[in-house]
Amino acid sequence: MSQNETTAANWKKQVMTGKRIRLMCGTAMLSAVAYVLQFLEFPLPMLIPSFIKLDFSELPALIASFAYGPVSGVIVCLIKNLIHLTNSQSGGVGELSNFMLGAAFVSIAGLFYKKFHSKKGAVTGAFIGAAAMALISLVTNYYVVYPIYTAFMPMEAIIGAYRMILPSVENLWQCLIIFNVPFTFVKGMLSVLITLFIYKPLSPVLKGKG
Repeated sequence: MSQNETTAANWKKQVMTGKRIRLMCGTAMLSAVAYVLQFLEFPLPMLIPSFIKLDFSELPALIASFAYGPVSGVIVCLIKNLIHLTNSQSGGVGELSNFMLGAAFVSIAGLFYKKFHSKKGAVTGAFIGAAAMALISLVTNYYVVYPIYTAFMPMEAIIGAYRMILPSVENLWQCLIIFNVPFTFVKGMLSVLITLFIYKPLSPVLKGKG
């Protein structure tokens, strides 16, 4: 190998190493932001029972998925929930649900954006991801999360909390379809909306181009 080839190979290796370091640091930073945002939650008692709260902790994961790829976004979802386990008030059930739904959301959005690398691709992918998250929440809540929650709160009390907002609901399935699915979709789309405003100025910093 000539000196020029050796120099080029070393330069390429340094560039790749720099990219990996930036990816790791960026993912770690966004995970920390997501963890903090997970605490900044608030109820919407007129729209959904108060034990379900709105937060924007998927926002950094979505940004990571767009900037570094879907694996980075899923890692952000995983790290924030692993750390949050130390302060869990749900025996880990809430964190498990949050991870499953967030990972589905940001991985689908990131994969779509990776294939169609444009603003339209990002919006379309995020919309599909939010819709998938909402539909998956129907299954996970009905078969996993709420059955476990009944160890802390009777099912009658859970459904009663929904009836305080809409007295006509009769069972958990109706509660989830009428309340949780739209809430989860809107929650995802709010993160998409914010991302559209802040991703462009953040992207050069995250990717080391500014």
